[in-house]
Amino acid sequence: MAHYEFDMPISEAQARALRVDDTVTLNGTLFGIRDATQIHMFDRGRKTRFDLSGHAVIHTAPNVKQVARSAAHPAGYAPLCVGTTTSERMERFTRPLMQQYGVRLVIGKGGLREDSLAAFAGMGGAYLAIIGGAAALETTWVEAIEDVDLDDLHPESLWKFRVRGFGPLLVAMDSHGASLYANVQAAAQGRRAEALRRLGVG
Repeated sequence: MAHYEFDMPISEAQARALRVDDTVTLNGTLFGIRDATQIHMFDRGRKTRFDLSGHAVIHTAPNVKQVARSAAHPAGYAPLCVGTTTSERMERFTRPLMQQYGVRLVIGKGGLREDSLAAFAGMGGAYLAIIGGAAALETTWVEAIEDVDLDDLHPESLWKFRVRGFGPLLVAMDSHGASLYANVQAAAQGRRAEALRRLGVG
């Protein structure tokens, strides 16, 4: 198990160095994205002006407050609560995010499935898990909302955050085919089979 401190963006080699159970802290740019954002990007053909290549995206629709634009609030928004949502319903977007936009890391809770794991292996990426219910702490890692795109989808806009010390996040799926979620499922099935055997249930 190793810890990595990344100044974003990162290279494919850096993403491939990550292994399940490693931890990661991010500095620099982090993009916030959610269901509606990706539906519009990949189902409805909308494009973003942001360069996501080598970057991380986090599954979020943050609670923000509109404020006057300033050096502290360049996009005219102040972050109030930047929480993380469940990733699984966005499973189908991992591959196009990587193929079309060059995204390297996906952050969320609850994990992703087999096609995402295959995409991480094929293109060099990883899934970083964050603890559910830690939004208040997570928000302290966001220095500013630097920019926003597709803002007619608010709050499921495409957010550009400036972060410092964002983490540690746990590598839960890597580019080598390993998944903590698969490990947990296999262990649970093994315990279930053993319990049924002891009960004499065939």
